[in-house]
Amino acid sequence: MRNDIRERRAETGESQADLAAAVGVTRQTINAIERERYDPSLELAFALADHFGCRIEDLFDPEE
Repeated sequence: MRNDIRERRAETGESQADLAAAVGVTRQTINAIERERYDPSLELAFALADHFGCRIEDLFDPEE
């Protein structure tokens, strides 16, 4: 599933480890999501959206 986590993380100056700690997962999980090799759980998707102050639909595009 297409996402723009990497771009948003770069805008905030956060490392993968910083983001992972903020949402309660491992850095490897963030890496896998950014590389579109792993689709997050709904709970994690909500946590990411909350962290970036946006809607889940703004982060993830299931159509691509």
